[in-house]
Parts: sequence; C-alpha cells; structure tokens
Amino acid sequence: MSTETHSNPQAEVRALLERWAQAIRDKNLNEASACYAAEVLSFDLAPPLQRSGRERISADLAHWFATWDGPIGLEIREPRFALGDEVAFCTSLQRISGRKTNGERPAIWVRATLGLQKLNGAWRIVHEHASTPFYMDGSYRAAIDLEP
Repeated sequence: MSTETHSNPQAEVRALLERWAQAIRDKNLNEASACYAAEVLSFDLAPPLQRSGRERISADLAHWFATWDGPIGLEIREPRFALGDEVAFCTSLQRISGRKTNGERPAIWVRATLGLQKLNGAWRIVHEHASTPFYMDGSYRAAIDLEP
C-alpha cells in the first residue's frame, strides 16, 4: 500500500489565491504577508517601479490598508493558470473597491499576474505584477474607467 500523496497544483494555487484575496479584503496584514515568499519581487500600481522582499511588501500593505475605511473590495475575475509541479502563474482581472478614509469610493479594474513557487512544500507568491492601461492620447492618464 502506497503512502505517497499526490498534490493538486491547481487546487493548491487557487486556495492560496483565495487566502491572499481574503486577507486583502479583511486588511489582515499577517495573513496577506504569509502568502508571499521572503524574496518576493513586486511591480505594483504605486511607485516605485519595483519592490522586493516580504518585509517591504508588508510595510507598503500596512500603509495602503490604513487608507481604507472598512474592508477592501477585491473581486478576482477570469483567473487563468499555467501550472507546473513547482512553479505556477495566474493572470486575472481584479476589481478594487471600497471607501477610502478621505471619503472617496474607488472602483477600478486592474490587470494582475502572480508568479508562484512551491517552497518547502507550500505555494508562495514570488512575483506580483499589477497594472492599469493608460490612454496613449498624450495625456498618459490611467484608464481606470475601463470594465471587462
């Protein structure tokens, strides 16, 4: 009788993605940070061009969470997966919404790609990229009015 366990990378990656999204919604810094690898590289919406390391990501998340009054709306739409036994990618459209501490109520769609790696038996986010398209009419305004 074999005691070998067979992993299901898609189910495991989906579970990590939902765990991460729920932590963002709840502004749960510890849980969100636990989803990242120690050496994560992030190309996020806000400057600078890149961030590296879980500690930096955590500090930036804490600052961002503090700008929201109440929970953050995070909808993940059209996730697509490219999966291997040790590496995975997930692309999706994500809607970020809620009430900011200044009273604004943003509701924007962004494009997101997560690169994941199985480290010590657990999936972790090793690369994160979020972007918005911009108008190429000379204004260079972010196209935050687009919807899928």
